[in-house]
Amino acid sequence: MTMMNEIHDVLIIGSGHSGGMAAKILTEAGARCLMLNAGPVADITRNAERMSASELPYRGFRPPGHVEHIAQANEFNANVWVDEQEVPYTIEPDKPYSWVRVRLFGGRSLFWSRQSFRLSDYEFKCKSHDGFGEDWPISHADLAPYYSRVERIFRVAGALDGPAQMPDGAFILDNDLWTPSMQRFINAATPRNIPVCKQRRALGVNGLASSVNLLLPDAEQTGNLNSIANAVVREITVDKNTGLPNGCNFVDRITRREMNVKARVVVLAAGTLESTRLLLNSGLANSSGVLGHYLTDQIYGAGVVASVPEARNRKGEKIMGGSAIVPRFRNIDTKSDNFLRGYAFNTTSMTGPLGARNFATYGAELERKLEEYYGSGFIMTIMGEVLGRYENRVRINKDKVDAWGIPVLHIDTKYTDNEYNMAKDAVAVGCELCEAAGFEVLSKNEVPNPPGYSIHEIGTCRMGDDKKKSVLNKWNQSYDHKNLFVVDGASFTSGGWQNPTMTILSLSMRASEYLAGEMNKGNL
Repeated sequence: MTMMNEIHDVLIIGSGHSGGMAAKILTEAGARCLMLNAGPVADITRNAERMSASELPYRGFRPPGHVEHIAQANEFNANVWVDEQEVPYTIEPDKPYSWVRVRLFGGRSLFWSRQSFRLSDYEFKCKSHDGFGEDWPISHADLAPYYSRVERIFRVAGALDGPAQMPDGAFILDNDLWTPSMQRFINAATPRNIPVCKQRRALGVNGLASSVNLLLPDAEQTGNLNSIANAVVREITVDKNTGLPNGCNFVDRITRREMNVKARVVVLAAGTLESTRLLLNSGLANSSGVLGHYLTDQIYGAGVVASVPEARNRKGEKIMGGSAIVPRFRNIDTKSDNFLRGYAFNTTSMTGPLGARNFATYGAELERKLEEYYGSGFIMTIMGEVLGRYENRVRINKDKVDAWGIPVLHIDTKYTDNEYNMAKDAVAVGCELCEAAGFEVLSKNEVPNPPGYSIHEIGTCRMGDDKKKSVLNKWNQSYDHKNLFVVDGASFTSGGWQNPTMTILSLSMRASEYLAGEMNKGNL
């Protein structure tokens, strides 16, 4: 294979949103890139078939042991997710963690919810605002031009209705009117100074908003991208003379053949925890001692389920429908006594059935309730910021290896009173708003799901202005190795309530343009 023998300009490890964006930007700038992905290319026409639950060994339920920590998994889709028997990870006995991984070409970009928010300076400059953690080395103004370009590529729909904590963007404008149920909710929120905004969602093209259809085709069209599927990277290699990374060793997932590739620059885009695992296993980029620390995500799972009385008994056709985002409103102008930062609500006016768990009955009475309440549901779910703490960390477990003999990750993280108090506050506010709107609260849950459930893991390889407290500089470039870049969610200095995808894409675009410029100047 000629690509194995040549020295590429850039080695990109990972093919999801961050890797796809790096490939697009770098190849269009003329760099010869090699992309490695740990799994195969998905071919839905060849690899998918329709089967009934009765034909499956576990009747559609989760195959035991293989996807234990993935709430989204069942027997119908189990082959989409990383098999936890093949690629395990370990946790503290009393600290559950849900690590949801996809190793298909395109990664989790094939499956994301497509909610598309920018971070604001309440996140980028969080320490300046409330004193906790560290400020990012960039501001919203630094990333705004890249956000706009990403929003156009991904065709983000939304309204220009965001407060400062939810910056507006380059949207396909959503001018649809609110439904009566949503308007009643807005009328209840407005006097309480709680903003209610249109959702912001990537429309993509032909129903898909992934690296596979929006980024990688542009890279491939340049003729500057080679890709290898089923390449499980073992370690990043280092030039013994310069001390700089010069490629990687990987193993073919299927044949177990060990191989090596060379490159002038290495770009990590394997996903937050896989990128950090690879750096830890390679013994790189950790002069600061913070690599693996400050793992964070968002709290999910807490929320409120209500019913709009006028919509019951199938009378909701002209009342129900639509969704909204309630951006963070806590700790903006005033300070909460119980927690730092804040949360948002995903709010949905439903036109379909409500779950049986919302009714304290069974049998014929439950059937009657489900029919009566059909199409009247009003749902509020929380997305809350998790504080970045040094003690929330990952490390290598040298006593356990994956199917290819690579040491696995040990994850040690938990939520604190800050997150639990935030969830309680959110549920109290949700109930208050629903009742003020004249809705009946059917059920509520104040306890978030375990860490990792949001599938928004970030941090562990953070950027910053101080190389003693950070792994990366403001260009996603390693302080220790000038030709090593990390462009996925691992680079986040802090979290936020927002889905991180737009920020990951924008950071990868910005870092890749900087990288291309440095290569053209001969600095890399």
